[in-house]
Amino acid sequence: MIEQEQEKAINLLIITGMSGAGKTVAVQSLEDLGFFCVDNLPPILIPKFAELIKHSGGGIERVALVVDLRGREFFESLTEAMELLNQMSGISSHILYLDANDQTLVSRYKETRRRHPLSPNGSPLEGIHAERRLLQEMKGLANQIIDTSQLKPAQLREKIVNQYSQQGSNLTINIQSFGFKYGAPIDVDLLFDARFLPNPHYIEELRPKTGCDPEVAEYVFKHSETKEFVHKLLDLLTFTLPHYQREGKSQLVIGIGCTGGKHRSVAIAEHLGDYFSKEFTVRVSHRDIEKNK
Repeated sequence: MIEQEQEKAINLLIITGMSGAGKTVAVQSLEDLGFFCVDNLPPILIPKFAELIKHSGGGIERVALVVDLRGREFFESLTEAMELLNQMSGISSHILYLDANDQTLVSRYKETRRRHPLSPNGSPLEGIHAERRLLQEMKGLANQIIDTSQLKPAQLREKIVNQYSQQGSNLTINIQSFGFKYGAPIDVDLLFDARFLPNPHYIEELRPKTGCDPEVAEYVFKHSETKEFVHKLLDLLTFTLPHYQREGKSQLVIGIGCTGGKHRSVAIAEHLGDYFSKEFTVRVSHRDIEKNK
């Protein structure tokens, strides 16, 4: 029995990203979920720390480590540390990168009256630009990116809980509609553009409604191009989703975009949610549905 427990892989989550993007909220949420959390561990110590956890007798199975620029003198060794982790048996590592746009980060620094760690005597924006350059490579290595620009702390907490509360269980699919006019979300894994489909916005009686209303959904799906598009999309996802699940992915974010994020993308997102809810845990959200009302 003891040997079986020792064979269990330890889930090691590295939390990094932009200062002010929500790492504190993330680690507090993970702590509530039962993760063993360590804040600001120098990257050079991560492999040694992983070895200690691995030989701790099986009492710790989920670990979250926060690595940020408070330890910037060690930050360049994070890539090397991750390479060593990938070579270690019994350790399953995952990088969560938290991001936000410059305007949001500047606003947060002004609200808290904090100084940016890379620009203690200058403007927060100077430090933000410097930090982005330093983190560019690490962002490319991330397994998951969450953009917190439009998220309140409670919403970020919900995202963290949804993704990591059942780590290792069945695949959770998050389907999000959005409007390209407000910018595409950066945390989607698969993104599909529905702007080529007939637009209910130009039908006067449908304009104030949304894709959740039956009249709008009926208009969207009555066109042959919509039927063919959705048929091909369902075929693609039906093929790929089991492969993502087989590879151990716990969450997949699918983005469906149209111009304003109110009609076509909403109707299609709802349809996909209904279709896949029979086999997977599915959550459907509409980022921009309330805008321009």
